[in-house]
Amino acid sequence: MRSEDLADRYKDYIDCLNAQDWGNLGRFVGEQVQYNGETIGLAGYRRMLEGDFQAIPDLRFNIELLVSEPPRVAARLHFDCKPKGVLFGLPVNGKRVAFAENVFYEFQDGRICEVWSVIDKAAIQAQL
Repeated sequence: MRSEDLADRYKDYIDCLNAQDWGNLGRFVGEQVQYNGETIGLAGYRRMLEGDFQAIPDLRFNIELLVSEPPRVAARLHFDCKPKGVLFGLPVNGKRVAFAENVFYEFQDGRICEVWSVIDKAAIQAQL
């Protein structure tokens, strides 16, 4: 897959997340996907994302930086939201916070097979 095609595929994945189109998540994420070194599978990945949207009703994934070098994508995602309660162990409780996630993906056969994610919890803590 060319770099431009992989970048477009990733953008379509982000659109799927923002639409909460869980029925199509398997078009972008592999059955045996790993998240931060742990195999959680597509069902576990979906549960994780659904939980994120339950905790953060106004969650929206915004691509701030995107680098595509097949078979990998690196992205910096920006979030500006109001989580309902505790977020990443921090008592946000409805306060608006902005933070970033630096995330790396590996694709296989057009679907995400591995995800490595680091959330900027320090940025959230500094706003509380």
